[in-house]
Amino acid sequence: CLFFFLFFNRKTGEPPLINGWIPYLGKALIFRKDAYKFLLDQQKKFGDIFTVHIAGRYITFIMDPFQYVYVIRNSKQLEFHEFANKMASKTFDYPALSRGKFPELKENLHRIYQYLQGKPLDIISDHMMKNLQDIFEWKCSQATDWETEKMYKFCCSVMFEASFVTLYGRVPAADGHKVISEIRDKFIKFDASFPYLAANIPIELLGATKKVRKELIHHFLLQNMTKWLGGSKVVQARQDIFEKYELLGDYDKAAHHFAFLWASVGNTIPATFWAMYYLLRHPEALAAVRDEIDHLLQSTGQKRGPTYSIHLTREQLDNLVYLESALNESLRMCSSSMNIRISQEDFVLKLEGNQEVVLRKGDWIALYPQILHMDPEVYEDPKEYKFDRYIENGKKKTTFYKAGRKLKYFLMPFGSGISMCPGRFLAMNEMKMFLFILLSHFDVELAENKAVRLDNSRMGLGILLPDVDIAFRYRLRS
Repeated sequence: CLFFFLFFNRKTGEPPLINGWIPYLGKALIFRKDAYKFLLDQQKKFGDIFTVHIAGRYITFIMDPFQYVYVIRNSKQLEFHEFANKMASKTFDYPALSRGKFPELKENLHRIYQYLQGKPLDIISDHMMKNLQDIFEWKCSQATDWETEKMYKFCCSVMFEASFVTLYGRVPAADGHKVISEIRDKFIKFDASFPYLAANIPIELLGATKKVRKELIHHFLLQNMTKWLGGSKVVQARQDIFEKYELLGDYDKAAHHFAFLWASVGNTIPATFWAMYYLLRHPEALAAVRDEIDHLLQSTGQKRGPTYSIHLTREQLDNLVYLESALNESLRMCSSSMNIRISQEDFVLKLEGNQEVVLRKGDWIALYPQILHMDPEVYEDPKEYKFDRYIENGKKKTTFYKAGRKLKYFLMPFGSGISMCPGRFLAMNEMKMFLFILLSHFDVELAENKAVRLDNSRMGLGILLPDVDIAFRYRLRS
């Protein structure tokens, strides 16, 4: 009876409702199992706009990429930050950024992202490059011949430490590597529970996750952070802002710092893995990217090897078209983010072609870019990795079409509009630099012949993790 009441009690202009027969859950279980397949099936049945009942929420999906712009530009009526604030405060255990209790805190924190753009981005990227080289040099000192490691573990180790040191500074203890490794191990344990926390599962039901989260947050208490040397301006600016709010306790400030760390590496680590994995699986891609890297070093008079310091400008990084194309292609294949907006009022969303969608206050609107990324009309053979897909006549390709029309949005691993990741430029630089140093220093090859697939447990939350790790080996290039 409840099903029929909800289904037929629809307002004129509201999209078809896919409700499900399980109370509260609706279609949550089948959506979580394979959101991509589920959404494609519903699109075939109901068209490009439909509403799905998922775990107590009614989410309206806009499937046509030409309609994305109408959702993105209505940022006043369709808001994102309130949703993100509630989810983050619960996941990372800090108080919600309410205007009454913490006036302008949200706006002040948002302004700090200026340190991740322009000249400040150049500075932090230079620090990241140096820290990556230091870690790789340390790795080189351990490698006398072929060394074999698990690839995801390797990417996690290098990227976590380099990002941590770049953002928060060096641990001055003699065993600094060990201290950061201990933080990383706790981070991995917490990260495994992240999809459940994001799905609003009480942390008390997730084993030791609450204890691990508390231990991680304690690492970022002020008395600990003041001991770290050479932290970034973006973290220092965040510290300065937090100190202005007396109602923000020491634990709350530390929780904010921990959340910023997760935002910095939670998606970058798996994205780095997939970029490396696909290059090693495709020799022609590896050769093209390596040739491009060697050519840049030769043309700038720089020598490769762990004893030489490499410096790359932003322009030089941007001009590595094969490296960027290969990275974008792996992002296309492994990203599975869901761009969410929440209607702030009863609202009629006007779309292209005189279409209208009637929304109620509190309704969720979602874009699911993985559908776009795997659309054979946009990307020929979308399930195949083509490292040069984003290159045309030796330059970056930025024009893609569907049904003969040019798309404004064709690659969306970092979100869209007001929800676009503010650290996306740094993230791209970090991954490029990791691959640059790896391929300039080492011969690398897979040590196992097995397929690695996407783990769908994070579907809708960003970059998907691999379902298994895979061994690779490396040695110093002659």
